[in-house]
Order: sequence, then structure tokens, then C-alpha cells
Amino acid sequence: MMPRPILPGSTVGILGSGQLGRMFAIAARRMGYRVHTYSPDTDTPTGQVADLEIVAPYEDLDAVRRFASQVRAVTFEFENVPAETAAACSEYSLVRPRGEVLHTTQNRIREKRFLSQHGLPLAPFREVHSLADLEIAISALGTPCILKTAGFGYDGKGQTKLYTASAAEEAWRRAKGQECVLEALVDFVCEVSVVAARGADGEFVHYGVVENDHQNHILDVTRAPGRVSDRVRNEAVAIARAVMEQLDAVGVLCVEFFLTKDERLLINELAPRPHNSGHFSFDACVTSQFEQQLRATCGLRLGSTELLRPAAMANLLGDIWNDGEPNWEAAAAFPAVKLHLYGKLSARAGRKMGHLTALASTVDDAVAQVLAARTAL
Repeated sequence: MMPRPILPGSTVGILGSGQLGRMFAIAARRMGYRVHTYSPDTDTPTGQVADLEIVAPYEDLDAVRRFASQVRAVTFEFENVPAETAAACSEYSLVRPRGEVLHTTQNRIREKRFLSQHGLPLAPFREVHSLADLEIAISALGTPCILKTAGFGYDGKGQTKLYTASAAEEAWRRAKGQECVLEALVDFVCEVSVVAARGADGEFVHYGVVENDHQNHILDVTRAPGRVSDRVRNEAVAIARAVMEQLDAVGVLCVEFFLTKDERLLINELAPRPHNSGHFSFDACVTSQFEQQLRATCGLRLGSTELLRPAAMANLLGDIWNDGEPNWEAAAAFPAVKLHLYGKLSARAGRKMGHLTALASTVDDAVAQVLAARTAL
């Protein structure tokens, strides 16, 4: 029997307190929900807009249980929350997505085993637990290849490219003995992603295929819609749906893909939450990915994902602050560009501080406007 929907006026909790939680809280409060956030940090992007900011370690399970007992449902804003934390929350509250989904997707070995076991497309890989494993894996996959730590890797962290077999010892030293995966390096044309949502009743919606440009392994610009064929678009959405159904995931999930020269889609990684490449939806879609996360978490019907106009999103990294406060007035002079700042207390190189979204009659025009506005900063 399906639980009754959690209606506006109720309190929802979010584990994590960064920009994804901030935008979730904005969407939730607009619909009349109260929001509590839990993380080890204070005066956070989420905490600045939530009703209550609880500051405690994720490992303090007594504090976690008190947090969960005061909310009707709990969701996540990043996947590196300990599995024990999610389990403690589930003793007192509905947790979506389930802790098992988090457990699978927060570790590259478990994630790749899951994808492989379900026949989902991904680049050739090998598990690596020792230098000997790495040397055998390089022999099997050849070079170039890329070594990635199994846990806590994002935005290129924990990754080392290997161009010769002789680089194995240094790459393993840099991994500091952590378990890893070795992947064959994919010769891809572009990177695309599908942000999708699934309700507790199995309802499925998606935001189409978007195209992502990266700089230094960090997302730089997203185009919506992406410049891909109808066949690729349909296949990518079908794969995203299969991933969510096999995981039995309720909430929002992003599937990131490599698109090869012969138009094959290979899954790069999964994110069981709203994703940077879906930020355009906050301004450009009938229902943003953040409202969708709320709807799925609370058991409401999912909203329309219709793209109202072609859009582009450009990240604002801390590098923009190198010469002082950016020129916000200049960026605001672009009438079709929206500014989103995350309220982070300090800027540093590579840190995501905000983003710009542009809407236009074509996606190329949107890209041109968002880049011009960013340059004006």
C-alpha cells in the first residue's frame, strides 16, 4: 500500500547543505513546506534559506535520529553521506531515495558492478585493490587509461590518466592505497546527460538530453536541448529509465554519458540527486529538477518537464573572484540572463560559487548570451 502523500505545511529534511540543497529548499518553501538541513557546517548555502540548520557530524547517529524524528521525509543533496546515516534516518522517517541507492552509487566499484550486471552500457573497466591488480588491469585494457578512486570522487578529483604501463606505480602511490577502478579511455565526441525523476508509483519523467562542456574536469556550460540525433536522444532516455527502475530509485537521478564518434552511449557515472547539468530547469522548465525532487520525496504527482525555451547554463567558479568582487551590475544588464549565487562564504579556484542561465529562441543564442554575461563579470 502506498503511503499517503506528504502535503504542503509539512517539514522535510535534507542531508547536506550545499547549493543543491539551497535550490531544493527554495522550491520547497515556495510550495509551503518547511525545510530542515543537516550537515557538519554552519551558515551554509542551504542553511541560509532553510527553516532550521542542524550542525553535527554525519557520524553522530543520535543527532541524526533526532533530526529525522522532526521531519516527515528525508532526501539527499549529495551522495557521500554515510550509509549508516541514511539507515538511522529510516528508523524515524521516510527516506528517498533509499539508502541502498546511495550505497550503490557512492562507490564506483559498486556502481560499475550494478551497471554491468544489468547489461547497461559502460566503458571497459577493471577493479583495482593493489598495485599488482593495477598492472594486470593495464595489461588487459591497454593504454591510455584512467585510474579513479572508488569513493569520494567528483569534478575530476581522485583521477589519474596513464599513458604508459610504467606509470602504474606512481598512479597507485597517488591513490594512497584506496580501492580504485581502471577504465579504458573513451574517444568521445561529447558528454551528455539525462536528468530524470521517478515517483514511488513508478511514474517517470525526464528533462531530455543535454550537452555538457567541461573545463579541468568541472562542468562549464550546459546546452538544453543537446545537439544529438533523435535515436541517441531516445536511447539515452531509455537507459536512464532502466537505471532508475533497476535501482528502484525514487527521486531525481542524473545519468552522465560519453557519446562516441559512432554514436554509442557509454555511462560515465550516476548521481542520485539533482545535478549541475539540470540547473537550467530552475528557469527554463515548467517544473525544475528541485521541485521534482520534492514532489517525488513527498509522494506527489510529478510535474511537467516541458522546456519553455532553449537554454544554456554557465558555471561561476571561484576563479572569477581572483581580482575582487565580480561586476554583478554588468551581468544583470543582460535581460535574458538569470543570476544564481549560492551564498558560499569564501571563493577559491575551482569552487562552484553560482551559475548563470540564459533563455533564447535557439540554444546557440542562449550559449552566446550566457557566455557574454559571464565575460562581463
